[in-house]
Amino acid sequence: MCLKVDIHTHIIPKNLPRWADKYGYGGFIHLDHHRAGCARMMRDDEFFREIQENCWDAEARIKDCNLHRVDVQVLSTIPVMFNYWAKPKDCLEISSFLNDHIAEIVQKYPKRFVGLGTVPMQSAELAVKELERCKKIGLVGIEIGSNINDMNLNEPSFFPVFAAAEKLGMSVFVHPWNMIGFKQMQKYWLPWLVGMPAETSRAICSMIFGGIFERFPKLKVAFAHGGGSFPATIGRIERGFETRPDLTAIDNDVNPRNYIGRFYVDSLVHDSAFLKYLTETMGINHVCIGSDYPFPLGEEIPGSIIETVKWNNGEKEKLMHQNAFNWLNLKAESFM
Repeated sequence: MCLKVDIHTHIIPKNLPRWADKYGYGGFIHLDHHRAGCARMMRDDEFFREIQENCWDAEARIKDCNLHRVDVQVLSTIPVMFNYWAKPKDCLEISSFLNDHIAEIVQKYPKRFVGLGTVPMQSAELAVKELERCKKIGLVGIEIGSNINDMNLNEPSFFPVFAAAEKLGMSVFVHPWNMIGFKQMQKYWLPWLVGMPAETSRAICSMIFGGIFERFPKLKVAFAHGGGSFPATIGRIERGFETRPDLTAIDNDVNPRNYIGRFYVDSLVHDSAFLKYLTETMGINHVCIGSDYPFPLGEEIPGSIIETVKWNNGEKEKLMHQNAFNWLNLKAESFM
């Protein structure tokens, strides 16, 4: 039996408190349920995105999963809910609220969902505290942003979080947000089309050049959107390392290409030829299904691009579920 596991899906509670009213300052997301089965995500009075019930309702998600033959979804919050900009204790409270919601769904449907938490990365102390609690309530990892308030992931202030995740066996999913050049790319949806791939490469390069994988060799990390622009530009990145080590190798003198195979990426590249290149470049053992469900820039039928390429049975099983379970430190037998 070839299970299908989707590591990149987003969820939000149906009802969110009015955090702005509680904390006395704005910038938080709330939901305006303006009609049945549909809600507007609002940042204060500003429209952010419209979502449907499959963004909060587990039963609606299961119906879609059954339709698309997805056996297991890995749940994580929507990146706009990270709230890294907020006061740390306020962010901790919101993170706990979101994590409890995901944990409840996982507990109710343990064979259909796996949960990733969110933590207040702006405070390592509080982030570690919530990471430890995530483990206790049944979550298997955390989702973090590609940068934390414009700070790259190689910053020493984040080391305690990575150390705790490594020690606890909690996986890390890195998702782009707060994209580079956002203000300069407002037209044509460019932050999502151009900024997100660049942002993910920024995160990967920061972790490589910053020596994160050397410092935390057992840390299991996956990156969204096929690793963004990193796989397509690894040659340029390696060339920079070789020609200007005075600029690139100041914290880590290991060739960036040597880290291929040390982390995972999802399959969300929207192109069969590039998916083939992705598996050849990153390794067939380190690519997992990722759909960005339930958002329109994602893959409508999770794994459909994988289905367009000819794989042998062993390769297909790795892409469909084995790699995902390896990243998450889980056994496929638990979901059969």
